Amino acid sequence: MRQRIKNAKRIVVKVGTSTLTYENGRLNLNRIELIVKQIADLMNQGKEMIFVSSGAAAAGLVPLGLKERPKDITTRQACASVGQGILLHMYEKFFREYGHTVGQILLTKEDSSHRGRYVNLRNTLFALLKLGVVPIINENDVVAIEEFKIGDNDTLSATVASIVEADLLIILSDIEGLYTANPQSDPNAKLIHTVETITPHIYEISGGAGSNRGTGGMYTKIQAAHIAVNSGVDMVISSGEHADSIRAVLDGELRGTLFVAHEGTPHMKKRWMAFGSRLKGSVTVDEGCAKAILSKGSSLLAVGIKAVHGEFSEGETISIYFNDQEIARGFVNFSSEDLELIKGHNSGDIAEILKIAVAHDEVIHRDNLVVLH
Repeated sequence: MRQRIKNAKRIVVKVGTSTLTYENGRLNLNRIELIVKQIADLMNQGKEMIFVSSGAAAAGLVPLGLKERPKDITTRQACASVGQGILLHMYEKFFREYGHTVGQILLTKEDSSHRGRYVNLRNTLFALLKLGVVPIINENDVVAIEEFKIGDNDTLSATVASIVEADLLIILSDIEGLYTANPQSDPNAKLIHTVETITPHIYEISGGAGSNRGTGGMYTKIQAAHIAVNSGVDMVISSGEHADSIRAVLDGELRGTLFVAHEGTPHMKKRWMAFGSRLKGSVTVDEGCAKAILSKGSSLLAVGIKAVHGEFSEGETISIYFNDQEIARGFVNFSSEDLELIKGHNSGDIAEILKIAVAHDEVIHRDNLVVLH
């Protein structure tokens, strides 16, 4: 599994705020240059590189005379406005010194959840890669409000990796990878080198939030892995504190934690459906329904639904859960209100229950369903 990483052609690298800055909030220029140098050298080998960078808000703290990350959103946006220019200037300078051109892309959730914007973003990224440009991507923290925020750059990087059908996503953090327990409090914690299936237990041991300079912890990285592996993308979480962090992963060394991609890359529409569009709610299904979906790729029927969660309308995206684990996502044919009425009933009873002449036989048709692993 590590050996196939060597052959990765299209690679997304995400670097967290804690890796890019010192404890005092100032940029770690030495580490930034080392990361840029590795990416530039991989491009010289003919690989396509996409760089997802955190750190804009943190880079704006010192110039604005602030000692810690602000709690109010408007001041955080001001920090991001100042810091984004500083950060991009450093990237442009270092990449130019190593012979490469950069292009900046600032995104909000709407850019992936809106179908047209999703396609336009995909086309722009492919055009930049074809031109030999390094896309530098960050969330547009200056204008994004909570409703339209992606939330963290771990999720953003996995979404980007899914959009461009990357071979590999590397997330560089301030920790070596996923451990069996919190290594800061448990001396017996061991690094997990490979994760082939993301189970509820993996989420349980992932812990909480990250540092006071960043927004993402190990939990958000597991969420990112969930997106990546179900999009056919291998993902590695590794420490960004080493001078050769990226190169070592690409050389197949046993660095960090590898999350193994599932075979087969979903069609673009299904990737957008599962990981681009907004989730509006969920349903819990029984064992028979779960088996039919997982083993046969069957449609979701009302008879197998045990519970409905959240409020959603016909045509929106929902999750399907079995035993507290998400097994699929898809476009639903009924509102949450109607599903409450028909759950547990046979398809032939739906029209009579809802008092309509014609009704869908399926809650989610198999063509609008993405099975997750």
